[in-house]
Amino acid sequence: MTMDTAAGYAAPTIPGPDPATRAPRYALPPGSCDCHAHVFGPQHKYPYEPNRRYTPPDAPMDEYLKMLGVLGVQRAVLVQPSVYGTDNAMLLDTLRETDFPLRGIAVVDADIGDAELEAMHAAGVRGLRLNLRAKGSAAPEDVAPRVARRIAPLGWHLQFRIDPRDLANARSLIDKLPVPVVVDHIGAVPVEDGVQGKTFQTILGLARRGRCWIKLSAPMRMSRQELPYSDVTPFVHALVDAAPGQLLWGTDWPHTTLSQRMPNDGDLCDLLAEWIPDPQTRKQVLVDNPAQVYGF
Repeated sequence: MTMDTAAGYAAPTIPGPDPATRAPRYALPPGSCDCHAHVFGPQHKYPYEPNRRYTPPDAPMDEYLKMLGVLGVQRAVLVQPSVYGTDNAMLLDTLRETDFPLRGIAVVDADIGDAELEAMHAAGVRGLRLNLRAKGSAAPEDVAPRVARRIAPLGWHLQFRIDPRDLANARSLIDKLPVPVVVDHIGAVPVEDGVQGKTFQTILGLARRGRCWIKLSAPMRMSRQELPYSDVTPFVHALVDAAPGQLLWGTDWPHTTLSQRMPNDGDLCDLLAEWIPDPQTRKQVLVDNPAQVYGF
């Protein structure tokens, strides 16, 4: 990591998003929601965790809203990124200060007070993200039930960042939680495991029983191909066939830590026509489901 110590500024270690967002070929239905995105910076106001994995370039809210305007997205969910740890200041400030329909997913310490949780709810937070892949993180069975009991009265959910191969072992735990669970990025299932693999079949089972919401987001993190990430399409089709009422969609803007070519968000948006050919089902995934999960 390169640091300008005089200015207290850490130079970015990853690229930013493609700024020339292309308009989608198909109009999104009114009320469409981007259910997974992050915003960053400025560093002098919102410093990053010292032990972060990467340093992003600034990706401010005005740039994000400009991108959403090109896509025709009218609602959004901001997810606390790992570089801020449990300091939710930027997330909460953005939720409170932005004139746009927003919700948030926070990351907190296990001993957070009820008053702070209630203040987050008032700002627009509707769930907590558990990073179960971080080095030294607690086992899911230790932390998830305790946190779930705290947030159940608020009507929130738990968003899991979990190794896909651990999902099968976590299935019984998820079934017993008093809150729903959201899984990012199609579960990041290894495409080589196939639709019939144990991990994806676990995700299908959770979705069918209504215990789990799956985000159709970041196919490039799962794919072994370039756009249109055709090796991911069978997984999405299986989810749409099995449980369209349990699906959400997200851009994953600004696409941090990608090793592949940075995608254009218009191209990502156009995948929806292939993934969900039926317009009514697309409306369910883009509009109706997010309204239910996030309380729009």
